[in-house]
Amino acid sequence: MTSAGTAYRLRPVGEEDAPAVLAAFTSAPDMARQGDVTDLDTAQAHVEWLRTGPRRAFAIEVDDRLVGVVALVVDRTNRNGWVFYWLHAEHRGRGVTARAAATVCDWALRPDGGGLERLELGHRVNNPASGGVARAAGFVQEGRERGKFLVDGERVDVLTYGRLRSDPWPEVEPLPLEAPPEWMV
Repeated sequence: MTSAGTAYRLRPVGEEDAPAVLAAFTSAPDMARQGDVTDLDTAQAHVEWLRTGPRRAFAIEVDDRLVGVVALVVDRTNRNGWVFYWLHAEHRGRGVTARAAATVCDWALRPDGGGLERLELGHRVNNPASGGVARAAGFVQEGRERGKFLVDGERVDVLTYGRLRSDPWPEVEPLPLEAPPEWMV
């Protein structure tokens, strides 16, 4: 629950989520860095991308509507995962992404969950809110990739983070998590 009493939960991203993905991507200019979603067709393609290959994507849901995503790109051979997340602009600033990321990452690192042993993520240095999410979800800053991204004609550094199964687990209140289907494990 948030201070406003809104109940958020997590569930696997579904085919029906395309309109909500489009709404999230059009909620703020910074969402363009998360993918090329500009209409319903590209939103449907993005949902399909989230649901296929090595990705394990969870919808952050409120009132039966997707408002964000926490996802992993899984390297099963090395038992690693790359974590990424985004949230509709109207839901930011409430700690929702931190709780969602911590919940998904806890699941991913459990032997009876995702079975991974290491998680990684990165964020632009000019996006400190994402760093706050990473730290709240139990990640430790491991490095800095200088000039990694070109944003509006400027080179931007990226801070890199890792979380091991053996690291201390975060003390963030988890969100309810619908059991993922067998193919996600």
